[in-house]
Amino acid sequence: MLTKKKRRRLKEYDQSKQETETTSLGDIFQSSLSIWFSRSRSWKQIMATASLSQLSFLSNPSPRSITAPSLRLTTSFRRSPGGGSRFRCSAGQTGFFTRLGRLLKEKAKSDVEKIFSGFSKTRDNLAVIDELLLYWNLAETDRVLDELEEALLVSDFGPRITIKIVDSLRDDILAGKLKSGSEIKDALKKNVLELLTGRGSKTDLQLGFRKPAVIMIVGVNGGGKTTSLGKLAFRLKNEGAKILMAAGDTFRAAASDQLEVWADRTGCEIVVAERDNAKASSVLSQAVKRGKEGGFDIVLCDTSGRLHTNYSLMEELIACKKAVAKVIPGAPNEILQVLDGTTGLNMLPQAREFNDVVGITGLILTKLDGSARGGCVVSVVDELGIPVKFVGVGEGLEDLQPFDPEAFVDAIFS
Repeated sequence: MLTKKKRRRLKEYDQSKQETETTSLGDIFQSSLSIWFSRSRSWKQIMATASLSQLSFLSNPSPRSITAPSLRLTTSFRRSPGGGSRFRCSAGQTGFFTRLGRLLKEKAKSDVEKIFSGFSKTRDNLAVIDELLLYWNLAETDRVLDELEEALLVSDFGPRITIKIVDSLRDDILAGKLKSGSEIKDALKKNVLELLTGRGSKTDLQLGFRKPAVIMIVGVNGGGKTTSLGKLAFRLKNEGAKILMAAGDTFRAAASDQLEVWADRTGCEIVVAERDNAKASSVLSQAVKRGKEGGFDIVLCDTSGRLHTNYSLMEELIACKKAVAKVIPGAPNEILQVLDGTTGLNMLPQAREFNDVVGITGLILTKLDGSARGGCVVSVVDELGIPVKFVGVGEGLEDLQPFDPEAFVDAIFS
């Protein structure tokens, strides 16, 4: 049963959440009216765009590339004997992606020090828990648990999760199952780990069974999509994968130039738009075709940043997804949303809207090294049921780390 204090905290949290979302209600209403009157026309435009991208591919066979050997698109590609364009796979290809996933998991466990240092600010916030539990006794249970609850809320674990954890600890203490401060801390870590693994257990990349695997990166403006894509390319290439980048951000000025810099740094090839105002779906379609013809293992598709409240731009993501699927049925294998860790629980409505539109398969949480809100990782997984695949814990090339729940729990509660 919730105490008055907990109810008050939940009410304050709901009010603050409403305040952060109120500013966008007008945009949502206006966008809803616009999309209501033009929905049939917009879907026709999407279908027309797909057709134009195919014509563009046939008439413009050589988009610009900055790497050697030069990247050139051709109109010829292998077809199956039945006349379809389904890509054939072999047991060797399946084994490659299995080995790649295993290597990334092993790397996550070996780079514990990076995870540990990356969550230093969150760990400092939660250090009060050790002080509370050091001299814990049964008579002070309520005071200690209230202060523990406060520490979890400050670290953005969210009110619902915080109350769930604290009530579980209180029940176990009163039942005599937890008799010391160390046992309470172990139970706390166990509860958090269960929240992470219960709904978001598939933290490794799901790359399917045929090459090339396609990963599409999405998110709002300023979250770090292009940087995350570059770091992901670096990590995958170091594990032996042949990577092709696709500059699908055709709106932001210098977005392609930024990705080309990352292609230079990582030694990857890249497909960019030949002309201004090119359709993102056309660029991604060309890149995936090039990936099939060139024997690439993985195609990493960048996309433009967009607010989750702008429905016309969100529909463009649907067009991009369909364009990729026309080239390789079932693609993209992964749609990873990049979320800025410094925003804390405000990332939840973003993730919810993107998931409703395109179906997010995994999350990349960035800038967590500069934030004391590491508890938002637990909140996102528990509320949305979407696994965290990678976390950004620094600015270096190797600082995009595969997410390992156990390493994360140890890093914030050590």
